[in-house]
Amino acid sequence: MFMGEYRHNIDAKGRMIIPARFRDELGNRFVVTRGLDGCLRTYTMAQWDAVFEQLKRLPSTKRETRMYIHMLTSKASECELDSQGRILLPAALITESGIEKECVVVGVADHVEIWAKERWDNYYDEASASFEDVAEQLTEFLV
Repeated sequence: MFMGEYRHNIDAKGRMIIPARFRDELGNRFVVTRGLDGCLRTYTMAQWDAVFEQLKRLPSTKRETRMYIHMLTSKASECELDSQGRILLPAALITESGIEKECVVVGVADHVEIWAKERWDNYYDEASASFEDVAEQLTEFLV
């Protein structure tokens, strides 16, 4: 299970540290792609295979399906940890996420997200403001 928030910097070459707590579960190789809400999402190789199988079941005749698959896969990148626990993020993903230097790596139960610091701080503030209302609405699904 992934949890916690870790603040790091991305260097001029596009390398960033993956928190040590996440490395074992992610493995040495994993996929980083566009996520929702302006972040990047990481998938273990097994998760990526499962996502790919689900994508193949979507109706390819629907425009929304094609759009979603294009957005998810076109900038997806297989990343590998180096000896210092860093990955090299492709320039397209850095641009997509809005990361300039500071980033936030967030554990979200079954996956990891990578956010530009400003986007994460804004998202977190907005989500915090409605957290109790959302919790009240969603707890009915947990019973």
